Amino acid sequence: MRILTLPNWFARTRSAEPRPRPEGGHEASGAQAVSAGEKPRAALRIGIPRVLNIWSTHQFWIGFFDALGIDSRHIEFSSDTSEGQAREFGKGRGTVDCCYPVKCVSGHYGELVQLKKHRKIDILFSPMIYSLPSYLGSHVLASLACPRVMAAPENIKAGFLKEKDAFAEQGIRYAAPLVSLGDRPLVPKQLYQGMKDVIPGLTLEETRRAVQAGFSALDTFNDGLRAKGRAILEWCARENKPCLLVVARPYHMDPGIGHEIEVDLQAYGYPVLWAQYLPTDPDLLGWMFGPDIEAGHIKSPFDIADVWPSSYSANTNEILWGAKYAARMPWIACVVRLSSYECGMDQPTYSPVQQIVERSGTLFFSFQDLDSTKPAGSVKIRVETIAHYLQKYSAEIIAKKKAASPAGCPLVEHAAEEAKSGI
Repeated sequence: MRILTLPNWFARTRSAEPRPRPEGGHEASGAQAVSAGEKPRAALRIGIPRVLNIWSTHQFWIGFFDALGIDSRHIEFSSDTSEGQAREFGKGRGTVDCCYPVKCVSGHYGELVQLKKHRKIDILFSPMIYSLPSYLGSHVLASLACPRVMAAPENIKAGFLKEKDAFAEQGIRYAAPLVSLGDRPLVPKQLYQGMKDVIPGLTLEETRRAVQAGFSALDTFNDGLRAKGRAILEWCARENKPCLLVVARPYHMDPGIGHEIEVDLQAYGYPVLWAQYLPTDPDLLGWMFGPDIEAGHIKSPFDIADVWPSSYSANTNEILWGAKYAARMPWIACVVRLSSYECGMDQPTYSPVQQIVERSGTLFFSFQDLDSTKPAGSVKIRVETIAHYLQKYSAEIIAKKKAASPAGCPLVEHAAEEAKSGI
């Protein structure tokens, strides 16, 4: 089975052609620059740090800028996080002492600021994302981002203004609009207010259209990954084989932060799912959570009030829901928890997540306090241990979870239909 790999994660859609000039040589209103010395929009290059919640919202920004007439090939994402990046581009820029995923942002800023020649950027775009879109929707109290993560752009910017304005020196305009992606009606006004001074001729109406295009791109991307997740589970059900679930924050997909632990596990032949992209088809969720709803424990399949009443944090909510999902899915034989050093948002969830998973008989392993340096030796030993336990116990785990599950699993029925039709 072909599985999406990380190098394709920030793939761009085909870019829009530059908008033609109207007769007379004047630019269309709101489409391109009109004042002397301004670049036309299609020529602008935008740098976006590949950090934090950009890992789960990048397709929104690609769709948003593309709809504004900015060639998506001119969007420059910084490279994956690495210690070398921090040494070369972030040295002396530190302004905050907290978790590594926030501290490392300085290296990403520095890398983008120093891009040269044909890759030189005109705008460094680093949104302060206050809330996040989530498939849990109104079934939780809120979908807020971590406060440190949300404020990171302003904190990191200060390191580039301490002695002199590093952005102005390179002719770069800096934009860090506050945006509530979890509250879609607010987004057009927020982005218009935050971007009107850096995007030539921007209007509120075209910002609304661009926001719609951004959400459409993000929804399409997320739906595609959930469909792939369903295909993986259907394959596991058909072959009666195990898979693994990673519960972590989206930026642990960054090889420099999550250290590619899930890639090492996948090398042993086990399919890997991420909690953010679990399939949410109604037939599957009805089968998994139906008995709990009938018993009155929860109100909907997306309800986590039974295990986490303070459901305000988007990523935390999805981690807890992922644990519940794994406990009810027979072919998820192992859950791997990733967490960064000094993550105050994760610490209260360590015990609840582990208890939910282990009480179902599912294997649980955690990699806590991940930092800048990958402890290669210990990670190798842990990965080998996980692979050993899966090889030894996965068949028994699957059998016991299947026996405890309701009848009529849609995955099994689909596998049976495929077998009858000879697919």
